[in-house]
Amino acid sequence: MPYPSNYRYTTEHEWVAPQGKTARIGITDFAQHQLGDIVFVELPPVGTPLVAGQAFGTVESVKAVSEVFSPVSGKIVKINDALVKSPELINQDPHGAAWMVEAELDGEVPAKLMDTKAYEQFVAEAEAAH
Repeated sequence: MPYPSNYRYTTEHEWVAPQGKTARIGITDFAQHQLGDIVFVELPPVGTPLVAGQAFGTVESVKAVSEVFSPVSGKIVKINDALVKSPELINQDPHGAAWMVEAELDGEVPAKLMDTKAYEQFVAEAEAAH
């Protein structure tokens, strides 16, 4: 699955899709492959503050429970209710329909986040190490 070129990525395999003063956040295709079949997603309510680098939710698969870390700081303005009802969407469309939260940004998307090319190289190195 190609990684969208307008997204930015973290070393923990989250993505952020900036849309002006807001951004959608989710986990990458690589992350969902590592987790396996997703069976449960826990997301915070609208209004919850986000701090870049801090956990805001969890994704549970048949293999493990993983925290999801925010790539940006801001406040949650929308959650993806479809994920609560159908967590398997993450396995089917991690970069599209399976966005987790939408946040109102506090400032800019951090410059340290990887662009698509850097993230693809990061993933290739991770896969080569296994």
